Amino acid sequence: MCGRFAITLPTDAMAQLFAASPANNLPNVPNYNVCPTNDVHVVLGQGDAARRRLVAMRWGFIPKWYKKPNDGPLLINARSETLAEKPAFSAACRERRCLIPVSGFYEWTKDDAGVRWPWYIRGDAPLAMAGVWQEWHQDDLHFTTCAMVTTGANESMSRIHHRMPVIVSPEDWALWLGEEGHGAAKLMAAADEDLLTFHQVDRAVNSNRASGSELIEPL
Repeated sequence: MCGRFAITLPTDAMAQLFAASPANNLPNVPNYNVCPTNDVHVVLGQGDAARRRLVAMRWGFIPKWYKKPNDGPLLINARSETLAEKPAFSAACRERRCLIPVSGFYEWTKDDAGVRWPWYIRGDAPLAMAGVWQEWHQDDLHFTTCAMVTTGANESMSRIHHRMPVIVSPEDWALWLGEEGHGAAKLMAAADEDLLTFHQVDRAVNSNRASGSELIEPL
């Protein structure tokens, strides 16, 4: 599960990192509290790495059969184990894979009193989360939407949560984006144990209205 994240990398640096042409309507950065239904930065492949695009999408995948955006569950995550079989995601996992850049993400644990405490999880460099995306149209409404792909947590991450996002290494970006043929399924595994570090942060981030760099500071 991944329900909140931070993105602090400037747009031009993001475009350079992924060798992608940036769109004109990208969300403002930095954002230390990206929430479901927010617009997020998404990297799309266009057949080869020289044609990648950095675009904005709504975080919250809307299946084509929804009559309105809230016609069913908010699909912010897609389980890797069932991605190819689930009707909502089966076509997208073959034809519409993407990367979602993040600086870090949040997960929560509960103490003995049932109080939820947030943790900030990050790597030494920006992370590229595996994603799938979908165009949705109904009458005059149009959304381009995405979901993060998740898998079972590795041992270190399992101390906080039993699942984690699929993190795609730079050398595998082209394969996940469909620029190097078939075989992306093998990338849907937990990250190496030493990739991520985490620390507890203030409970202010529990509010989706919270903002500011203090949200990711160690408690």
